[in-house]
Amino acid sequence: MRPLPARRTRQRLAADAALLVVVAAFSVPLVWLLLASADAEAGLTVRAPDHPTAENFSAVLTDEITFTPVLNSLLLCGSATLVTVACATLAAYPLSRFRSRLTRPFLLGVLFTTCLPITAVMVPVYGLFVRVDLIDTLTGTALFMATAQLPFAIWLMKNFMDGVPAVLEEAAWTDGASRLQALVRVVLPLMGPGVGVVTIYSFIMMWGNFFVPFMLLLSPEQLPASVSIFTFFGNFGQVAYGQLAAFSILYSTPVILLYALISRRLGGGFALGGAVKG
Repeated sequence: MRPLPARRTRQRLAADAALLVVVAAFSVPLVWLLLASADAEAGLTVRAPDHPTAENFSAVLTDEITFTPVLNSLLLCGSATLVTVACATLAAYPLSRFRSRLTRPFLLGVLFTTCLPITAVMVPVYGLFVRVDLIDTLTGTALFMATAQLPFAIWLMKNFMDGVPAVLEEAAWTDGASRLQALVRVVLPLMGPGVGVVTIYSFIMMWGNFFVPFMLLLSPEQLPASVSIFTFFGNFGQVAYGQLAAFSILYSTPVILLYALISRRLGGGFALGGAVKG
């Protein structure tokens, strides 16, 4: 019979080896991205550039290729994220604070809407947008992206809101605050990490959305970066890999900055969660 510590050691080594394989699978594309962005003759292979250069960044740092599409993405995804977070907060509050027989069926119905593929609803949405004259507008596209992201945001927001003690709101009501004031001044500050998670998740999902703006935006000057990135794919299989890598790094920068700004709050908890004890 083999010693038990030896068996545990083998299992731990096997688990570590599996994790290393997963890390390598995710790291190789990132390493290629960094190396290819500094290589004027970049290809699909991962190799260090013979003569590192910034030509790829210089080529893509133009209004037409980078600045205008990224600005369109910021306007589109930023406004859609604000609408999603605001609507998710207002929808999650009654679901979290009021008990009803319809709460669970409603939540299950909301969850079911997240299972619908976006391609299944784009044809009727496109026809509706043509009728109401919202086609080829950033406003209409932002509203639809917010609507598509709202169901899952409601689920996340409700779970975080359930962790805020209701007695804190009752204390605010005693002091003369309304429900809206208690929500804004008491509940939301206590669930700051939850709001940050919903904000980051919604923004990231919208930032990488290609299909919706591709279908609803027709003018080239209104296309976001998630759609304009396909300009680096030429005809007959020709791809400017170096410029594509450089643009991808620039395209990822706003998401990384957003996470860096909110990450401090993500590590915290509900600071006054124990205020009702004692």
